[in-house]
Amino acid sequence: MKSFRKELTFCLPTRRGFVNITPQCEQALRESGITEGFLLCNAMHITASVFINDDESGLHRDMERWLEKLAPEKPYDQYDHNGFEDNADAHLKRSVMGREVVVAVTGGRLDFGPWEQIFYGEFDGKRNKRVLIKIIGE
Repeated sequence: MKSFRKELTFCLPTRRGFVNITPQCEQALRESGITEGFLLCNAMHITASVFINDDESGLHRDMERWLEKLAPEKPYDQYDHNGFEDNADAHLKRSVMGREVVVAVTGGRLDFGPWEQIFYGEFDGKRNKRVLIKIIGE
C-alpha cells in the first residue's frame, strides 16, 4: 500500500467564503499515482471546513445565510468565547459544516456521485490556513 501527502494553503480576502478545491484534489491524486484507495481531505484549522456539495452559487448563498442564522457573527458579545478573539461564530459554523471528507478512489479517479464536489469553507478568513490531502491505496 502507498500513501501520499500534500498540503494546500488558502488566504481568503473575506471573513467567510467557499472555494471549490476539487481540481487540487484531482491533481494530488494524479501526483500520487494511486488508482484504488481513499482520499482524505481535511481542514487543519478549527475555523475552516472541508465538505462535499454541489457547485452552485445560489446554494452557496443559501448556505451562507443559513449558517449566519445559526451562528451570527455579531454582536460579538453574545458569545462567551469572544474576549481576546471575535470568532466564536466561526468555530460553531465549522462544527456544523464538518472537518473532513473521505472519497473513494476507483480507476484513478475520485468516485463521486452526481454533482458532488469538494469545497473548502472559510469562516474566519484574511489569514493563511492549511488543508491536508492524504491519499492511501494501491
